[in-house]
Amino acid sequence: MIVIPAIDLKDGKCVRLKEGKMDEVTIFSEDPLLTSEVWFAQGAEYLHIVDLDGAVEGRPINDKYILSISSKFPDQQIQVGGGIRDFNSASHYIEKGISRVIMGTAAVKDAEMLKEFCKVYPNKLILGVDCLDGYVKTDGWLESSKLKPEELVENFEGMQLAGLIYTDISRDGMMSGPNIESTLSLSHKTDLPIIASGGVSSLEHIRELSSSSRIHGVICGRALYEEKFTLEEAIKVANRLK
Repeated sequence: MIVIPAIDLKDGKCVRLKEGKMDEVTIFSEDPLLTSEVWFAQGAEYLHIVDLDGAVEGRPINDKYILSISSKFPDQQIQVGGGIRDFNSASHYIEKGISRVIMGTAAVKDAEMLKEFCKVYPNKLILGVDCLDGYVKTDGWLESSKLKPEELVENFEGMQLAGLIYTDISRDGMMSGPNIESTLSLSHKTDLPIIASGGVSSLEHIRELSSSSRIHGVICGRALYEEKFTLEEAIKVANRLK
């Protein structure tokens, strides 16, 4: 299982939110480029970057910071989400060197566009499945849909997706532990590689997630920034190394 450090961008700064609420902000760094360098230096295989302002506005806002990171680290793997709602914004990131883009809102509202994108850019799209109280949320987690996570995933079976990220919004940034039960439940309904997100706060959580061969990766944010454990420690546990 891979451990993926997260960089959430708001106003060009690295922040963490609680339950995705834009008024529950903690600033951890004002230099996303330096933060990226730190994570890669510590062994990150992938970097997970979210444009929080873009997620709310519905278009890329912090893309200049994101592209500056990919430009400085052209050989590193970076996945980006937040405000990617149309074919052009998604393809722009890929053409500029981003490894994979994440789309959640568009998956609910414009499924045909996603299907077309996967034909043109196979295995470059990650499905963002962000849930609260059993239903998928959209538009920067501000709007509710009537779709359950398994229903959303079913709509994209057979497409050339890179995988999916499952986030339990109630756990995100709360340090209360990931929703392992729901993550595993969804993993049994798809053959797509699943990345768990939200709530990881200890190495034991990493160990629990890594015990299932169905979970491909885990995204870590606040726990790393608050030094609950190091990235190196998390990677060792995820790979079951002593």
